Amino acid sequence: MGKTSPGRYFEDFRIGQVIRHATPRTVTVGDVALYTGLFGGRFAVQSSDEFAKAIGFPRAPLDDFLVFHIIFGKTVPDVSLNAVANLGYAGCYFRKAVYPGDTLSALSEVIGLKENSSRKTGIVYVRTTGTNQDGAPVLEYVRWVMVRKGNEAAPPPGDHVPRLPTVLDPKVLGEACPPIDVVDYDFALAGGPGRFGDYEVGEKIDHVDGVTVEEAEHMIATRLYQNTARIHFNQYAEGKGRFGRRLIYGGHVISLARALSFNGLANAFHVAAINGGRHVAPLFAGSTVFAWSEVLAKAELPGRSDVAALRLRTVATKDHPCSDFPYKNGEENHPAVILDLDYWALVPR
Repeated sequence: MGKTSPGRYFEDFRIGQVIRHATPRTVTVGDVALYTGLFGGRFAVQSSDEFAKAIGFPRAPLDDFLVFHIIFGKTVPDVSLNAVANLGYAGCYFRKAVYPGDTLSALSEVIGLKENSSRKTGIVYVRTTGTNQDGAPVLEYVRWVMVRKGNEAAPPPGDHVPRLPTVLDPKVLGEACPPIDVVDYDFALAGGPGRFGDYEVGEKIDHVDGVTVEEAEHMIATRLYQNTARIHFNQYAEGKGRFGRRLIYGGHVISLARALSFNGLANAFHVAAINGGRHVAPLFAGSTVFAWSEVLAKAELPGRSDVAALRLRTVATKDHPCSDFPYKNGEENHPAVILDLDYWALVPR
């Protein structure tokens, strides 16, 4: 092997392959500040040590999606350096809170492979586990990504699409959330009065605000996670490619939608699990992102009287405000929809 690596192509993967990813990352309050500056999240538990300590955390934990993106970024050089697009997620749950000073590492197993009919690309399915400095799992998830072939004539390395859960059982939720003192949970400081009982299944919430994405900020955000996917950075190459410009990392849209959801879901302070997610369409700098959410289900957690879970579908759009709750036209996705994210979030009871 040479001293540099072009990254793995589709034909380089094998089912059952286990990949230990570089580089361990000690997260700091600087990472938290930069993430806040990029996305503007306002959830009180992640914003204030004093608020978090008052309700039972040792200090303010990292935003759940910052943890997700850092773990995700570890996997990119080994899994998706030559990706065309990241396609979706399933079976993701947050197992332990992460705090500034913790060191995160990641390991992935290839659980599925499927060559596309064009024979130019294939879909790679991986299960990734992120751990802290003690080796304790903090996050587990499955994702699938479309990866280029280095040699179009190469035989497919496997043909297996794994069966994935469509929704995680509420019984496994809440592992990353300590017991909450609801008496000391200040709803005024949190930004909204809504408790678990105030939401109804089928309720739709327009998060109202929009955020225009700039070229520099999406590149800064992606570098924050040490995500090296060429499609996000290299205009020299992408100018000759399918879109003619850099593609914004799909996780950027997730974080924007989550930050926007504060307006209506201010007390949904912890993303406990992601049931599934689709990056429906690409996003490019200059577009404005809007979002809305629907309450798909409600669930009490075994042995917990402090918090319960809302199953939410958050939909993000580009250049289309969400007062009309755009989603699908029949079986077809609405042309403005760019993200469809199904997740469980914890709310005080």
